[in-house]
Amino acid sequence: MEVLRAKIMGFCSGVRRAVDSAAKALDENPSGTVYTFGPLIHNPVVLRKFFDRGLRVCSEGDIPRLKGGDTVIIRAHGVPPQIERAIVEKAGSVVDATCPLVKMSQRRAEEFASKNYNIIFAGDRNHGEVIGIEGHAEEAFKKCGFIPNFLLVRNAADMERIFAERRIDTERRTVLLSQTTFNIPIFEEISESLKKRIPDAEIVSSICSATHERQASLDELASKVDGVIVIGGKTSANTSRLFESAGRKCRTVALIETADDIPEEFFSLSRVGITAGASTPDDVIDEVQRRLESGLCL
Repeated sequence: MEVLRAKIMGFCSGVRRAVDSAAKALDENPSGTVYTFGPLIHNPVVLRKFFDRGLRVCSEGDIPRLKGGDTVIIRAHGVPPQIERAIVEKAGSVVDATCPLVKMSQRRAEEFASKNYNIIFAGDRNHGEVIGIEGHAEEAFKKCGFIPNFLLVRNAADMERIFAERRIDTERRTVLLSQTTFNIPIFEEISESLKKRIPDAEIVSSICSATHERQASLDELASKVDGVIVIGGKTSANTSRLFESAGRKCRTVALIETADDIPEEFFSLSRVGITAGASTPDDVIDEVQRRLESGLCL
């Protein structure tokens, strides 16, 4: 069997920054507890390793119980501003590991909210990044005395639905923003749907370069192989989107978290491609390749 790797895959700069921040915090705080607000990243292999080192996860309900010697890491996805203020008030030390591109999206949402725009946001409901950005937008709306209008959509059908439900305030200008890991073709479909209804709507894609690069690299890889394995956490948005894209380009596709999850059918293929989400570490990718090349199916 021949195993081909996507040219670009694995840790993005924002995830690496968050992981490095957590490792440093654990090294520098031997007495208090080090927490991350929500899972540091969406990869169970990485999270298990950090748990073994003592990193713990906290949620909003845990904030009142934080102590002066504790350190809290704000994860790469960011948090709403009121959560950040509560953490700063209670914890002894706060490490802001929010991805710089997510920070930029938070500021952009605040800016449009302060100008009283309808904000349509292409993203995943209940995703940490989306919750944080919505929180920044809603606070800016209220600070300026405006009624918040932040509308979340996942596809063009959602866009049509919010128009059918008359949820767009026609007295306000409208902007379309996006989650940094959103699917690029689906964002384009949403944009086209919006432009048909509101030709002068502003379209601002916040999809990061890492997402563009990984999807383009996958496109190139899929044309050369008999099957594609996508490696990453099953709760990871960007990994799931890679899996969806791979499924449109190749008949044999699998999403796995470790080498132990490789489906038996892949060991009978002549050429297998592997790619990985932005929160997948190099050692997990290497182990998947070794297992495939060994031909040993568990």
